[in-house]
Amino acid sequence: MKIERKEFLKLMGLSPILLGMKSLNDLEKESANLPNSPKMPVLFLGHGSPMNAIEENEFVAGFRNIAKTLPTPKAILCVSAHWFTKGTKITSNLVQNTIHDFGGFPKALFDVQYPAKGNIELAKETQKLVLPIKADLDDSWGLDHGAWSVIKHLYPLADIPVIQMSIDYTQSPAQHLELGAKLQMLRNKGILIIGSGNIVHNLGMADFQNMKRDNYGFDWAIEARAFVNAKIMDRDMISLASFNAMPKFMQMAMPTPEHYLPLLYTLSLHQKNEKISLFNDKMIAGSLSMTSVKIG
Repeated sequence: MKIERKEFLKLMGLSPILLGMKSLNDLEKESANLPNSPKMPVLFLGHGSPMNAIEENEFVAGFRNIAKTLPTPKAILCVSAHWFTKGTKITSNLVQNTIHDFGGFPKALFDVQYPAKGNIELAKETQKLVLPIKADLDDSWGLDHGAWSVIKHLYPLADIPVIQMSIDYTQSPAQHLELGAKLQMLRNKGILIIGSGNIVHNLGMADFQNMKRDNYGFDWAIEARAFVNAKIMDRDMISLASFNAMPKFMQMAMPTPEHYLPLLYTLSLHQKNEKISLFNDKMIAGSLSMTSVKIG
C-alpha cells in the first residue's frame, strides 16, 4: 500500500483532478435530482463492540449527544469496515436488511432490527459521482453492524434512509481518499456521510477481561491513538495515508486496514477552515480505541 508524496499531492491538490477530471458544473448537473441544502457535517464513528447497540455506556451517550448537534439529514451514506469487497458496491435495497454479522453474543442483540429504508436515487447519484471508478448497485447486502449499531443511536426511529458504500480492498490508501473526496457534493444535498470503524483495532491482542476498565490501553495503542489524533488535528492526510511510512506501533494498531480506512473517507471530505473535533476519545480492552471525529 505504498503511496508517494507526489502521487498524493496530485490526487489531493486541485478539485477537478480530485473529482476524476470533472468540473463542479458537471457534478452539479449529475446531482441535480437532489436539491441543495446547507452543508452537512461528516462523521467518523468508532463503533467498537456490537454490544454497543443494546448497552448503555458513555460511548452510546456520545453518539446521542453528537446527533443533537447535527441538522436532520435527508439520507445517510455509510462506509463501514464490515463491507470489505473486491470492487466498489453501493446498496440499492428499498428497505435495508439488518445484518447480524457476528457470533457469540446474546440473543437480545440478534433480535435488534433497524428497518431503515434505502434510497435508490441516492445510490444512483453516488454511482455517478464516483466515476470513472465503477461502482455496482447491490441489493444483496443491507446494513451491517458497523452501520446500524451506531446509526440507531443517532436516529433511533430508523426514519432516515440509509445506504452503504463498500470498501474496495484492491485500492491503495490514496485511492480511497480520492474516492471519498468525490462524495463532497452530497454534503450540499442534505446527505450525512459516516465512516464507521476503529482507529486502533487489534482484536488478537484485546484484553476482554478488562472491557469495563476505564480508558485502558496498552502503551503501543496509546501511542497509536495519540499519533493519529495529532495528525487529524493537523490536517495531515499525507501521513495518515502513508501506510508504508508509519511507525511500528501503527502496524500493531491496524494489523488489517478495514477498520482504519473509513477514517480516510471521512477526512477526505474536510475542507479548508472547517472545524474538526474529537469525541468518545478513549481506549478499551487495551488494543481498541473508540475515538470518533466530527468535521463541520
